[in-house]
Amino acid sequence: MNPFYKNLSLWLVIILMMIMLYNIFNQPQYAEESIGYSEFLAMVDRDQVSNVTIQGNDLLVVTPTNQRFKVYAPDDTELIPMLRTKGVAIKARPPAESPWFLTVLVSWLPMLLLIGVWIFFMRQMQGGGGKAMSFGKSKARLMDENTTRVTFVDVAGVEEAKEELEEIVDFLKDPKKFTRLGGRIPKGVLLTGSPGTGKTLLARAVAGEAGVPFFSISGSDFVEMFVGVGASRVRDLFNQGKKNAPCIIFIDEIDAVGRQRGAGLGGGHDEREQTLNQMLVEMDGFESNEGVILIAATNRPDVLDPALLRPGRFDRQVVVPLPDIAGREAILRVHMKKSPIGKDVNIKVLAKGTPGFSGADLENMVNEAALIAAKRDKDFLDMKDFEDAKDKVYMGLERKSNVMSEEEKKVTAYHEAGHALVARLLPFTDPVNKITIIPRGRAAGITWFLPDESAFRYKDQLISGLSVAFGGRAAEEIIFKRISTGAANDIKQATDVAQRMVRSWGMSDDLGPISYAKGDEQIFLGRDIGQNRDYSDETARKIDYEISSLIHNAYEKALEVLKDNLEILHKLSAMLLDKETVSGKELDDLILTIRPDIIFPSHLPEMDDDDNLYDAPERKGPENYTGQGKDGISPDTGEENQDDRQDGNDSPEPEEPGQQEEDRDKKQDDDTRS
Repeated sequence: MNPFYKNLSLWLVIILMMIMLYNIFNQPQYAEESIGYSEFLAMVDRDQVSNVTIQGNDLLVVTPTNQRFKVYAPDDTELIPMLRTKGVAIKARPPAESPWFLTVLVSWLPMLLLIGVWIFFMRQMQGGGGKAMSFGKSKARLMDENTTRVTFVDVAGVEEAKEELEEIVDFLKDPKKFTRLGGRIPKGVLLTGSPGTGKTLLARAVAGEAGVPFFSISGSDFVEMFVGVGASRVRDLFNQGKKNAPCIIFIDEIDAVGRQRGAGLGGGHDEREQTLNQMLVEMDGFESNEGVILIAATNRPDVLDPALLRPGRFDRQVVVPLPDIAGREAILRVHMKKSPIGKDVNIKVLAKGTPGFSGADLENMVNEAALIAAKRDKDFLDMKDFEDAKDKVYMGLERKSNVMSEEEKKVTAYHEAGHALVARLLPFTDPVNKITIIPRGRAAGITWFLPDESAFRYKDQLISGLSVAFGGRAAEEIIFKRISTGAANDIKQATDVAQRMVRSWGMSDDLGPISYAKGDEQIFLGRDIGQNRDYSDETARKIDYEISSLIHNAYEKALEVLKDNLEILHKLSAMLLDKETVSGKELDDLILTIRPDIIFPSHLPEMDDDDNLYDAPERKGPENYTGQGKDGISPDTGEENQDDRQDGNDSPEPEEPGQQEEDRDKKQDDDTRS
């Protein structure tokens, strides 16, 4: 509501209340009691009345002793003659009348209250911004340089995406630079990427740099409770854009309204489809929207309608990836500007030790470091604060109240030692960064790796990774002659990787380079409800056999490595029980102390010309796969490979149903961060 009208309404209410109070307190006040009409007549007969004031049917009676009484008199024509006979002084006043405006107010007050309550509830339901009937109005917020202080200087680690959006801003500031050669500004830019990579931050930076009106709205703001509201709001949004052209419209989480039009599940009319159809028309329909640029963000581009993604609507699709080492270093520098940093803080080491962290994770880590330093009453943030914050953000809060028995600690120590030892002694595994048996989050112990951030994962790397996943369970079996539930999550990770190797990445020698992964991706009902398996039962049995062979061979390899290095396993577990946390360098020193002549295997496959990269190995075990550098390259493995953190001893006790699924979902979101 306009502040002027809001203040005017308030003053009107105050004035009306003052008038009502004045009229209430301005009435004649008498300290009299009421008596009956018969008693009044008896007093007149006894000459006990000296004065009577008549006001309508009310009589104010005064006695010779100056007592006052109030009498309600009926229409009695004999009263006046009787009073005159007795010599009573008579006064007459007109009946009391309320002011006309109060009469009108009392008459209309119930109706006004009903209308006011109706307007209030309609505003609450629709958020009409002070307009009771503004259901179809756009809820976009207009932003300018004064409302947002984020600029491209505050964005780091996503240089390619930033460059694309800087070009949009440059076009708005100097369009002749581009149009002189016949070019036109892209009508739309779609930002896609994992959660926390900075899509919305980029849009806020555009708002701070553009110098033109910037409208911001969420995809969930279009469709609400009334039919037709979504399409109406889309029309109103683009009408506002045309009036303020040139301008930028930003729609966050566009998948809420732009989902693929499907089979119409559930019957009836889909309000979201009508809204999407209107958006398609407004973006590139019969009428042009010159000067209106649409920027949208989503982390689910796979569910968007193809008509929404075509050139002419979204001319550019900009992927905002997880930052690499250089990107993480730049992001950390941006967020560290606000805090005093100690001289021992090495930003490059922090960037190298946080693979898989998104921009949001890094910002959270710096914030946690500041909180930890403040709790320790420090004047600046040192390296220990950042290391503790990194562990807290990634592995969870340290469970100091969790008291583990000596037996549980011993099982956890051997479990994590098994993971680390297999990883260090097998080729093509990720470097071990840290081993700890301090309980964090749901895990009783954690082995943290520093994964290679290359775009590909090779077959021999994946096979070695399977053995690493089973290192904890293998150590338990060798040392304690029994196994615990702590390896449940390791088994899930290994099974998932083995299934992908056979079904998605064509790494089975018998089945060949054929994909059987149809339907493995996240299902979208409007498109995939009628999807059927497109291979035979015999092929399904072969798939199961291949997956089982990979799993069992990897487990046998883990057992073999640990049995050949039992002394190192015992020493490492003892070190963990003593120190609780062992670094990767300490692990290497321990191995060299016991086996000084050992040559550590390479972490990455070597592409030597002399290597026969394409010979099919014998199918006896993982050791035969060494050197298979290109035996199944898949770009998909960049972020979907096995989680490099082995939460080997998640829980000494059986987990509740659903808990393991939650752990797995969290790890899939984490990708290869550890």
